Amino acid sequence: MYDYYLGGKDNFPADREAAEKIIAIVPEVRETARDNRAFLGKAVRLMAEQGVRQFLDLGAGLPTQENVHQVAQRVDPEARVVYVDSDPIVLAHARALLADNPHTVAIWGDITDPETILKDPEVVERLDFGRPTAVLVSAVLHFVADDRHVSDIVTTLRRPLTAGSHLLISHFYAPDLDDVKVLAGQQVYRSTRPGALVARSFEQIAAYFDGMTLLEPGLVPVRSWRPDNEIDELEGIDLSRPALIGAVGRLP
Repeated sequence: MYDYYLGGKDNFPADREAAEKIIAIVPEVRETARDNRAFLGKAVRLMAEQGVRQFLDLGAGLPTQENVHQVAQRVDPEARVVYVDSDPIVLAHARALLADNPHTVAIWGDITDPETILKDPEVVERLDFGRPTAVLVSAVLHFVADDRHVSDIVTTLRRPLTAGSHLLISHFYAPDLDDVKVLAGQQVYRSTRPGALVARSFEQIAAYFDGMTLLEPGLVPVRSWRPDNEIDELEGIDLSRPALIGAVGRLP
């Protein structure tokens, strides 16, 4: 569905049908998907420019333009990237794309079992958690229904990180969890592979970064994270309606 929102062609009829139902409820969802992709790219570039040379991208999704390894390796060709996804189609595409890239790999992994991901031989071989590492969890945690489980996932992913490491999260947010559009969208997602779409509060999402220093402008709608144009900048930060919000935290 995310690929379809982005205008890609690697999706199935069931994906398109569900995505069109979401578009009917939230017409701006395509723009939100593009904004999230831009947020990820800007953040990865910033982290790479600040000296991060290792990236773990969880729930990476289908390869598209400006992938994490392309952005990071533009800063340093030897930057290491591990993509993780549970979809075999995603992995097939990613492995084909990365066949000639010695510093990047795609592995199978389930975000709901982060301990197994961290112990995966490819992760252990390529990433040295004794050095600054970026963990990227872009638009995936809202597919995990249980709040406690999500907190445990983030805690586990943060555990091996050393000073100077970064955590990127974008997540579906709603100021009113009973908003009619939120409930309608959740109903659509119940019939999809993830089986859930959970809106969480600003406070819940902010708690994932406890003890970290948030890079400016903090936790905001992804469209408002270091906007590239004056129009978006003038719009300011609006947390009065449902949105995909994101932040990048740094371990001091």
